Amino acid sequence: MRILKLALLRLWLPVVLVAAWWFGSANSDSLYFPPLSKIVETLRADWLGPYFVEHLLPSIGKFASGYLIAVILGVVIGLILGMSPRVRAAADPFVQFFRSLPPPVVIPVGILVFGIGVMMNVFIIVFGSIWATLLNTTDGIAGVHSQVRDMARSYRLGFWQRVRHVLLPAAAPQIAAGMRTSLQISIILIVVSEMVGATSGIGYYVIKSQQTFQITETWAGTIVLGLLGYLAALVFMLIEKRVLKWHAGMLASQNAE
Repeated sequence: MRILKLALLRLWLPVVLVAAWWFGSANSDSLYFPPLSKIVETLRADWLGPYFVEHLLPSIGKFASGYLIAVILGVVIGLILGMSPRVRAAADPFVQFFRSLPPPVVIPVGILVFGIGVMMNVFIIVFGSIWATLLNTTDGIAGVHSQVRDMARSYRLGFWQRVRHVLLPAAAPQIAAGMRTSLQISIILIVVSEMVGATSGIGYYVIKSQQTFQITETWAGTIVLGLLGYLAALVFMLIEKRVLKWHAGMLASQNAE
């Protein structure tokens, strides 16, 4: 019963909006705002048909690869920077410079180095999405209380034991926040990279449809991208809730006190 109430609470607004769009656009003859029924038919014909393999799966593969690489690199580099104030101070100018560059600016560099294709798309996703995880990991590790560090030393924990059992758990909520932001940026960069340097994918489909005035297809590709982002965020939320269950319990006990 509780799950049903939660589902109704979350779904009523999307259902109302979709219904309003469906009936409001039913008699539309506008070139730029076709009826939702036509868009849904295009979704069924294209994205549950040949484009599922031709465009959707490649985009999911690029997104997953780029996001995972960005998260791994962000956590590892952030851990190194967070543990050493000297290294953090030395690397800060470079980090601040590269994180300030808009990812589309480095697309020409990506094309020059990797050519047009999967490697360039993954490079753009990694370059644009790594910083949120890296900076949050750095701040989370650096913010671990000195008493916690001293306690770990007093128990004579080894380096990897301190990292695994002390530093990463203490910084986990902040790292997860950075990973969540990186996820959102990765979804955006799928389209940005595929619109310029790809021959397949959702972004390629959308820009090609827009350039050939296939408006219904453009709307369909946009909806597919939104659904992909929503499902990715939902999966991340479920994993985060499970992994950080101990943190939620600790906050609840603190609030109870």
